[in-house]
Amino acid sequence: MTKPDVEPQNEAWTIRRVITWASGDLKKRGASSARLDAELLLGKVLGIDRVGLLIDADRPLDKAELAAYRDLHQRRRAGEPVAYLLGVREFYGRPFRVDPRVLIPRPDTEILVEVGLARTRRIALAARVLDLCTGSGCVAISLACERPTSRVLGVDISAGALAVARENALRLGAVNAGFLRADLFAGLPPGLRFDLITANPPYIPDGDVGSLQVDIRGYEPHLALAGGADGLDVTRRLVAGAPALLAGGGVLAVEVEAGKAGAVAELFARAGFRDVVKSLDYGGHERVVAGALP
Repeated sequence: MTKPDVEPQNEAWTIRRVITWASGDLKKRGASSARLDAELLLGKVLGIDRVGLLIDADRPLDKAELAAYRDLHQRRRAGEPVAYLLGVREFYGRPFRVDPRVLIPRPDTEILVEVGLARTRRIALAARVLDLCTGSGCVAISLACERPTSRVLGVDISAGALAVARENALRLGAVNAGFLRADLFAGLPPGLRFDLITANPPYIPDGDVGSLQVDIRGYEPHLALAGGADGLDVTRRLVAGAPALLAGGGVLAVEVEAGKAGAVAELFARAGFRDVVKSLDYGGHERVVAGALP
């Protein structure tokens, strides 16, 4: 850890002092959650939670601990997401392993799970679920764990993402979830029909990817971000193809970019879906569009 010139060089680097210095350093570089980042990373190094950091605030760090923290801090200073540095992100109350092969799960995507559960409540004991663009498997596994008698298939085009998803399913006990490499519906075994199809497709317009925050554009997989000129290339394909894979009364639920719910709802209507509903995320944006076949 580089010591500030204004402090005595022989002063011990306690937990309190490290967090104070590191959070100030990150804040100067524009981090929106600087103190939380510093605490989470130091907690990872020391193997304790944030309460433990508070209790042991005056404990000095040894050289090995300082070196380990210095490495994580420098990576975070460069913009690497905290979730990748920790190797885990909580989603729907469960810890999911994440690394640069997968998009980091966001709280707003939990709305996709909520909508899927709500609109299949009538067949909760035997739902057949397809989760497209599954990434880390957070949606597929959450649905599988919430409905352990359902059958869930997660699909992604990325072999690396599927490796992460399978590891998460194993760790979280989602024995009713399986995973398959495919480009949306292409490559799925013939004859499959589903009661629910969910998807969190890439939906950022290609021209906007470069203006995203550095911890997104510089580290998260562009394959999971860029959705074509208007951000709807993949969404158009999955809305058009979903009716052929849905059972009668089956539901399609798709996460969308803020401001695009109206356009996506029109795609649903043209594809023959009824009871099309737009659901709000935690920030009040229309985030999920869902509809059912007649």
